[in-house]
Amino acid sequence: MALFAASLPNAVVLQPVANMYSKPSPDADVVSQAIYGANVGILDQQEGWARIRTPDDYTGWVPASSLRAGAAYAAAGRVAEVRSLFAHLYREADVTRHAPLLTVPFETRLEAVSDPKENGRWISVRLPDDRSGWVQTADVNFDPKPLSIPEMLEFSKRFLGLPYTWGGTSSYGYDCSGFVQMLERRRGVLMPRDAQPQADWSGVMPVERKDLRPGDLLYFGSSAQHITHTGMYLGEGKFIDATTYETPMVRIDDLENPRWTKLLVAMRRVK
Repeated sequence: MALFAASLPNAVVLQPVANMYSKPSPDADVVSQAIYGANVGILDQQEGWARIRTPDDYTGWVPASSLRAGAAYAAAGRVAEVRSLFAHLYREADVTRHAPLLTVPFETRLEAVSDPKENGRWISVRLPDDRSGWVQTADVNFDPKPLSIPEMLEFSKRFLGLPYTWGGTSSYGYDCSGFVQMLERRRGVLMPRDAQPQADWSGVMPVERKDLRPGDLLYFGSSAQHITHTGMYLGEGKFIDATTYETPMVRIDDLENPRWTKLLVAMRRVK
């Protein structure tokens, strides 16, 4: 673990998506994920593994090889945030000469070296491992604005068909609470990672079913104290969610379906 011996407690994720495990073993269950370029805190180290804390205050174990310990990345200066579902990063400003260096998910933050006005279609970026790369201008946004609720609901449909992934927090695959958390983040709302803590969070208030509005959050389970699923209400009895029910993906479901009516135990509105 010489990698971390003389480092700062910060580390940067080097994989497009790094699984976070409950224990320092690939055989343990996945509890969440951290995406490329994310700054995470190092809490512990053990035989080639590091226990990290993500910006949403979630903890888990990742292989040390998936991190670069040291100074924060893309925390200041010109930052290009990926707005496409995925973005290829190239070694030069050309899509045909070489395969992409890697493909990063939505919301990845990159340190921009050049101004898009200088290169038109391309932006030069410095990668977390200090390599140079190029990303197409249309894949990123330099100044993302918080979305209104109607904008967020329309935006959510871009993710339809993406696979459900247990512990997923990226466009490579979301789980239910990771998907809802991401949608709220696009509004500028930072909420807890998991469904039960979301429903119990002080930043939301209870809502009755008859009073549901588009953008409200739905929570499902055996009781309000045992919530196992969440989705976002779209209106007219429909909601969007990342689910394993019938087809494991982000999909639109009907709240009138007997399955969902039976399991609906809590409804919340962000204050």
